[in-house]
Amino acid sequence: MKSILLVAPILHYTAKLNTICFIGIRTPISGSKTYGNSSSRSHGVNNGLQFQNLLTRLIIRWFHEGKAIAKAKSRSSRAGLQFPVGRLHRLLRKGNYAERVGAGAPVYLAAVLEYLAAEVLELAGNAARDNTKSRIIHRHLQLAIRNDEELNKLLSGVTITQGGVLPNIQAVLLPKKTQKAAK
Repeated sequence: MKSILLVAPILHYTAKLNTICFIGIRTPISGSKTYGNSSSRSHGVNNGLQFQNLLTRLIIRWFHEGKAIAKAKSRSSRAGLQFPVGRLHRLLRKGNYAERVGAGAPVYLAAVLEYLAAEVLELAGNAARDNTKSRIIHRHLQLAIRNDEELNKLLSGVTITQGGVLPNIQAVLLPKKTQKAAK
């Protein structure tokens, strides 16, 4: 008579993210947990990570029982933004700006940065079009920022390389208009 080895996966279900994580394997004989490569060796699988991935996929498929599994959506796409919310969150955490960073802070920061970038690009595009150019260069950025009152105030301490200066001639230096003598 053959003995049957039953393998029970140990799972961790996260309700907030609606995901299941594979933690290890419990055999009813020993009752002990085995993790990673040790479990794969005991069951004759070459790569423990492949075994875990396979088991996780099978368990998730079994858990959902035919329900449609939603594809992962980035926080940027959820917020309708182009700027990377996840990257900004990581940079806020690693930058030692505060001990804790809320979930809404990187979304707000991404939205503000995206708005500022769109504003500068729109004005620079207009400056490029006025100069009959199809490519935005440093000069167009300089003209766009310095001609806008609010952006000029925000970026007053910023020097744009190869930007040049605004064309400005003092009124006193302009030639005076001559009046024709009445005859």
